[in-house]
Amino acid sequence: MSSPTPTETIDLVGRFDAGQELPESMRADVRELGSLLGRVLRESGSEGLFDDVERLRAATIQAYTDHTAEASERAARIVAGFSVARAAEVARAFTCYFHLVNLVEEHHRVRVLRARDADPARQESSDSIVAAFTRLADEIGEQSARERLRQLRFHPVFTAHPTEARRRAVSTSIRRLSDLLDEVDAGPRGGSDERRVRRRMLEEVDTLWRTAPLRAEKPSPTDEVRAVMAVFDDTLYTAVPDTYRRVDDALQGADAGRVAPLVTPFVRIGTWVGGDRDGNPFVTAKVTRKAAGIAAEHVLRGLERTTSRVGRSLTLDAGSTPPSEALTAQWHRLRAADEDAAADIAKRSPAEPHRRIMLLIARRIEATRTRNADLAYRDPDELIADLTTVQHSLIDAGAQRHAYGGLQQLIWQVQTFGFHLAELEVRQHSQVHRRVLEQLEAGDERSDETEEVLDVFRSIAFVQERFGPRAAGRYIVSFTQSAEDLANVHRLARHAMGPDAAAPVLDVIPLFETFADLQAAPGVLAEIVEHPEFAARLAATGRRLEVMLGYSDSSKDVGPVAATLALYEAQAKIGAWAKDEGIELTLFHGRGGALGRGGGPANSAILAQPPHSVESRFKLTEQGEVIFARYGDRHIAMRHIDQVAAATLLASAPSNERRNEEAAARYAAVAATMDRASRQRFFDLVKAEGFAPWFATVTPMEEVGLLALGSRPARRGLSVESLEDLRAIPWVFAWTQARINLAGWFGLGSALAAVSDEAVLREAYEQWPLLRTMIDNVAMSLAKADERIARAYLALGDRDDLAALVLDEMALTREWVIRITGGDELLANRPILGRAVKMRSPYVDALSLLQLRALRALRDAPHDAAPEPELQRLLLLSVSGVAAGLQNTG
Repeated sequence: MSSPTPTETIDLVGRFDAGQELPESMRADVRELGSLLGRVLRESGSEGLFDDVERLRAATIQAYTDHTAEASERAARIVAGFSVARAAEVARAFTCYFHLVNLVEEHHRVRVLRARDADPARQESSDSIVAAFTRLADEIGEQSARERLRQLRFHPVFTAHPTEARRRAVSTSIRRLSDLLDEVDAGPRGGSDERRVRRRMLEEVDTLWRTAPLRAEKPSPTDEVRAVMAVFDDTLYTAVPDTYRRVDDALQGADAGRVAPLVTPFVRIGTWVGGDRDGNPFVTAKVTRKAAGIAAEHVLRGLERTTSRVGRSLTLDAGSTPPSEALTAQWHRLRAADEDAAADIAKRSPAEPHRRIMLLIARRIEATRTRNADLAYRDPDELIADLTTVQHSLIDAGAQRHAYGGLQQLIWQVQTFGFHLAELEVRQHSQVHRRVLEQLEAGDERSDETEEVLDVFRSIAFVQERFGPRAAGRYIVSFTQSAEDLANVHRLARHAMGPDAAAPVLDVIPLFETFADLQAAPGVLAEIVEHPEFAARLAATGRRLEVMLGYSDSSKDVGPVAATLALYEAQAKIGAWAKDEGIELTLFHGRGGALGRGGGPANSAILAQPPHSVESRFKLTEQGEVIFARYGDRHIAMRHIDQVAAATLLASAPSNERRNEEAAARYAAVAATMDRASRQRFFDLVKAEGFAPWFATVTPMEEVGLLALGSRPARRGLSVESLEDLRAIPWVFAWTQARINLAGWFGLGSALAAVSDEAVLREAYEQWPLLRTMIDNVAMSLAKADERIARAYLALGDRDDLAALVLDEMALTREWVIRITGGDELLANRPILGRAVKMRSPYVDALSLLQLRALRALRDAPHDAAPEPELQRLLLLSVSGVAAGLQNTG
């Protein structure tokens, strides 16, 4: 078959794009930005680039739609005909296209959220906090529901795991384009303003094209801290209190803003950025201190500006709004401490007592930031006390709307963020602790590692002294295998601080990661709570205890199906134990962005948790591209917080707990069969002789380490002869890049086939939330995989037996998932998601073909030859592009 003519190419591409049934506004945005990119490629690309991109695009669309070997071979021949330099340009073009499509999808989500906000009949969706509160009140009564709302806690923890393939410069350019799309939506059609905006859009697309897509070098931990700060500054600082306000407005109706809020701050932000040293030698005690300082600088500047703004707006005359006695006393106290500023403020606001106080409070916040000891606040509680005095004075004077307006937003911000912004958590491997203690107790000369470990505890003490106990104090022990691993943290703290200094306040958190560790978790916890220092901390906190569960290492151990079932069982046992012991348990879920690391929709996962494992508290890690996808835009951040908090509130509803408990009991035999069959199938693959080097050959696993994603190394000291020390992130990342996504689904087909009773499985899918969530996530993972492309990657390895095992399991899993979910294809029951995947897939195929070309050449090169830099660059460009196209990396 000959190649299509230019006219046929345009017609084929147009028919495919038109067939995706996109909303018209979204289609218009895709068309607009796509045409701008085409113009940029003609103007700024090398000669013929645009035509080559269009030829490959048409060929991959045809191969995707007609499934013939000839169509696939035609697309591969086009890629083979490119020079390496041209292939790199084409990879960059497709990557730019995906950045633009991702932007359009995000922009459309925001457009839909804004439209819903503007329509009173649609404002509160069924998965909002308000809807969850209403359902809960129907079950347990309004007073009990209000108490649950007061106990609600959503605690995302931002991590610096290396899964953001996109450079910050690229992200910034995309954000500017997003602002321009907002202008297009808001502005009138036609005229000079529209021409100006579209000219600027073209300029920005040209910037995106000309910006180097790959980082020249890995970011430092401090760079990672500053990158995450952008999310706080741009969205979370205002989005979190605005979420509280939306919920309170909906719950209080006409009384909103005139009476005390029903909502208490339920979001707490945590961070591992600058604190997670497990396997990352670049995160030192000095970095941890610096990270805390950077975060405090950001939040204190924000609080200073907000306090000044609220203060300037309180131009309430003393005659209409007289100060309370407490406010007058507060004025005298603040004036005595800051006489010159007080005199100046009093002169400008002679009869505005509330305004005067707020402006002096802003001065004290500035002094806290600049470390002026004479004026600085000791801690956030002292600031909240001052703000509450102002609030009560306004209430006493009848100015409730001012008391519960901007001032209430400010109080919420202080209650949520304190002076530290995010609660900095330290993580270290249990083996490191053991090594250091052995050296200390043997009396040997202290190594650099030992000094560094001890200095971490001194840094925690410094941060707590400077910014308050909430600023740092959670200490997570990776690979916890015994109660002694947790007790070791307190022993090290005593060594670090010496006999005369107080140790920092520490909440030591076990992290159970492997399959064996999950099974041992209840026994370890029962033992450690008897330890004197643990018992003392439990008593001091009202018997609060936090336990972290790892998703990715357990999945790498036994496969995704057995790991999911093991996690459920561990949570059920830990939850029941905590209830019996009167312990207020918080389970901390170490979930990644990719499905192979526990990713997927968080709200559905929360509702599938076992009884007593949530109890109105949900904590999880958010990392890499997930941070920016969920929190990079204010409207999307508010929607995400609303959804997750709603699920957290509903998870402990009697009806939901009863449903999960009854389903787990009813389908226990099904679970046991699935566990055995999936684990055996997984072991058939990963325990096969030569699997590790084969895996490194058929995926870009080795090359992932060359991509400057983050400061953290991709390995804990791996050789390709063993997977034991391979981090779960490159394990998932590599399978995703190869379009196999094995870490997200492998073994489920065998598990379902072992059960074999389709009627029972369909019934379980409807009635058992855990199975439904598992199958829906696998359907998404398989939909993003591609058997044709996968075969080409697997052929790199010269192991037909292992390749056949993977492909057979893929086909079996696909077959059973479709049979259980209904329809004739994956995601038939989720048409919007299905269309989104179909729209992207042929364009991702183009990048996969370019990646395969580079991989083949690198694999065919002599073992002792240095890799060709141009081929390595092509490979890394394609890795970045595939990550953008699939919208998850690790």
